[in-house]
Amino acid sequence: MCAYRVIIIDDEPPAREVIKHFLKHHTDFEFVGEAENGFDGLKLIQNEQPDLIFLDIQMPKLTGFELLELIDQPPVIIFSTAYDQYALKAFELHAADYLLKPFNKERFEDGLEKARKLIGTRPAPLPTESLVQEYLQEPSHRVVVKDGAKIDIIPAEDIIRIAAQDDYSEIITAKGKHLKKQTMKHLEQVLDPKKFVRVHRSSIVQVAQIDKIDKYGKETHLAILKNGDEVVVSATGFAKLKELLGW
Repeated sequence: MCAYRVIIIDDEPPAREVIKHFLKHHTDFEFVGEAENGFDGLKLIQNEQPDLIFLDIQMPKLTGFELLELIDQPPVIIFSTAYDQYALKAFELHAADYLLKPFNKERFEDGLEKARKLIGTRPAPLPTESLVQEYLQEPSHRVVVKDGAKIDIIPAEDIIRIAAQDDYSEIITAKGKHLKKQTMKHLEQVLDPKKFVRVHRSSIVQVAQIDKIDKYGKETHLAILKNGDEVVVSATGFAKLKELLGW
């Protein structure tokens, strides 16, 4: 049997060295690469197609969670981080294990055994939405979008509105449009609810971008945005806006 392919994505060189040291005693796992940030980590994943990733969460450029959002079918994940606030329900959210730095060899072995049982037993899960929703400590100030080999980091304040597009969400800014393979529900939950409102099942708008709201139908309204876009506002969406704006 071929050895399971392993990569490490962590911005701390000592942390990567510890994992490599512990890993070298296991002939059924093959270390194939490492990266010190999310951008390089994404390229490494695409090139090496690993079976297992040791993944830090707080990293420069892209966090571990943002990196996972950009992978269609992530392999088995073992989180390795110094931040225990993310660990509450890691096992329920499909991570093989959660190693809190600094960890010893015994703890590493336990995590590796859990990963060994998961690899190849079922299709890789897609944990990212659950992870972000569960552990987000504050609203996200940016959205990360992958377009081919290009990664765009969009500041939340640049987002005018978001529109549902089948399995994708279309993010509209003054500079253009971006498609993100993420649900509207997810984006609604991670963006600041004081600044972004889901006014319709297919639309999220930044409240500051609304120029005026007109009556549109028996139970609907029409939001006219500052860029000229018109967005239908459902009765539920209008109630959210009224509550937020204190009307």
